[in-house]
Amino acid sequence: MYKIFIDGKAGTTGLRIYDRLGQRDDIQLITLPEEDRKKLDCRIEAINSSDISFLCLPDAASIEAVEHASKNVRIIDTSTAHRTNPDWAYGFAELSDEHREKIIHSNRISVPGCHASGFIALIYPLIKNGIISPDCDLSCTSISGYSGAGKQAISIYEGDEKPDLWNAPREYAILQEHKHLKEMKAITGINKAPIFMPIIADYYSGMLVTIGLHKSQLNPGKTKQHVIEAYSSLYNNDIVKYCENVDEENFVSAKAMSGKDDMQVFVSGNDERILLLARYDNLGKGASGAAIECMNIAMGKDEKTGLNI
Repeated sequence: MYKIFIDGKAGTTGLRIYDRLGQRDDIQLITLPEEDRKKLDCRIEAINSSDISFLCLPDAASIEAVEHASKNVRIIDTSTAHRTNPDWAYGFAELSDEHREKIIHSNRISVPGCHASGFIALIYPLIKNGIISPDCDLSCTSISGYSGAGKQAISIYEGDEKPDLWNAPREYAILQEHKHLKEMKAITGINKAPIFMPIIADYYSGMLVTIGLHKSQLNPGKTKQHVIEAYSSLYNNDIVKYCENVDEENFVSAKAMSGKDDMQVFVSGNDERILLLARYDNLGKGASGAAIECMNIAMGKDEKTGLNI
């Protein structure tokens, strides 16, 4: 039986991981008394007594924890801190056999960011298959439920004194300095970060990432059909799957995958103006679901174990 510790289980992602793992009989959860959960020596002792530890912490705290952790403990970090570190496995197994193998064999695994997961799912195969150039100018819109904004924002959205402006979708990170940009650029292999437009809206969870491409942005000889073929050949498993049609009478809801741990990838638009879309739960494949999937792969379990597919 694997011994599992969650460092930072009081946060949104950590609590969701804790609740899910608490229902499993193939692991033993290590917990700390409330008075010890922020003490570094107690946390490190728990990490080093575990087989696998999840880090659900701010970046600086994750870096500090890793510095003190035994090399023999498998770390699954949900923060931004290590996602572009080549020594770490990037926890998106569906991208390639190489990504999956690195997760299997590495003791250091970084869970993808929520917005980044959709962007990378859409762009990585296009770069890998030579459908677009790494120099392509890209723009991306990502709409998410408010659960991705953290506990303080959740309390405001669900409280009695929510500001009136919060009743409508709000675009943020408008200075183009979102923390996921570095990851989006590094993992896909593009040479320029995209123009990125994240939006938070007044619903709990679910995410829709959209990228538009003109036909002229495709490499010579490439068409919308090549995009579809790249997705359908790569994303044909239970967790990330290409879907031919998710049209809801010419609408697409960002909430449709709320509570789920899988991801839908689909293509719309027309031959001249192509829409690439990825839909999933920002707390599922965008956070805790992806973390548990990484744990399952590392343990040699069916990767869907404990997931809501």
